[in-house]
Amino acid sequence: MGAGGRMSDPTEGKDILERVPVDPPFTLSDLKKAIPAHCFERSVIRSSYYVVHDLIVAYVFYFLANTYIPLLPTPWAYLAWPVYWFCQASILTGLWVIGHECGHHAFSDYQLIDDAVGFVLHSALYTLISLGNTAIGTTMPTQTHLITMKFTFLNASPKLPFTQSFLTILQYGRFANHFDPLSPIFTERERIQVVISDIGILAVLYATKLLVDAKGAAWVTCMYLIPVLGVHMFFVLITYLHHTHLSLPHYDSTEWNWIRGALSTIDRDFGFLNRVFHDVTHTHVLHHLISYIPHYHAKEARDAIKPVLGEFYKIDRTPIFKAMWREAKECIYIEPDEDSEHKGTYWYHKM
Repeated sequence: MGAGGRMSDPTEGKDILERVPVDPPFTLSDLKKAIPAHCFERSVIRSSYYVVHDLIVAYVFYFLANTYIPLLPTPWAYLAWPVYWFCQASILTGLWVIGHECGHHAFSDYQLIDDAVGFVLHSALYTLISLGNTAIGTTMPTQTHLITMKFTFLNASPKLPFTQSFLTILQYGRFANHFDPLSPIFTERERIQVVISDIGILAVLYATKLLVDAKGAAWVTCMYLIPVLGVHMFFVLITYLHHTHLSLPHYDSTEWNWIRGALSTIDRDFGFLNRVFHDVTHTHVLHHLISYIPHYHAKEARDAIKPVLGEFYKIDRTPIFKAMWREAKECIYIEPDEDSEHKGTYWYHKM
């Protein structure tokens, strides 16, 4: 334990860009044994509290913006709207996180509740089912999913700057997208989930049209659509930073295994937004390893497995805008380390 009772970080004092090892000496079972048993407990009441909390905060932001910004003089209104958009997008991103937890069965002990809550939250935020290891609740913003897939394809094809569309045609022989239930990226079992997801999105589109008819396009755009776009932007950023770092390895089929893949991520520090985002930003390594732990136990569980992970755990506390610039500049393509015995392991080439 560190000063003040805080568990020491194994990366403290080390070069954050130093490459992590690739051969973990522990198993998933070892990690689970290190986590207190209560961290695996899911409470529908406690999870629902966070949904209600975020909805109340979102309503307060809406009320303040709708009531007072129109009364401000023009110069001040131009400043007030971006503040509202940032605040509302932030709290709605927190709701997205809870919906995403539903997809990993981390909301409650009841799959039907998880599916229903995840479906409603994500439909309202114009997000689609991404078809992970559970049913309707497993969702991800469309832009985030496409960008994540883009980086995945680029990582698998070092130095080949293909576009996402070209790669999907190359792989499947046709365009593949997450709206089409007949898309080749889905299994037969998943196609009905795509249909249900599409119905949810269409329902929200229709509700948005009715709102535009009643309140006007400008009002709907300012109060709802821009904050929702902000949610998508936040998760593009969060996903990018979680999976793009000079210290992280990438594997081809000769070297990849489940635990290596799960460890190929890094935690990030978003400051006060960590709490607003329900700690998804700085507990992502844990989430990769054990995704069904609810967010309100995530920090405790993360700290419990740090001693087991050792050098395999990293958190980068670089300020976010600085980290964005560094990763965009340095993490362009991956290549194998010719001096390593792991020929199927690839690393970002530092520019």
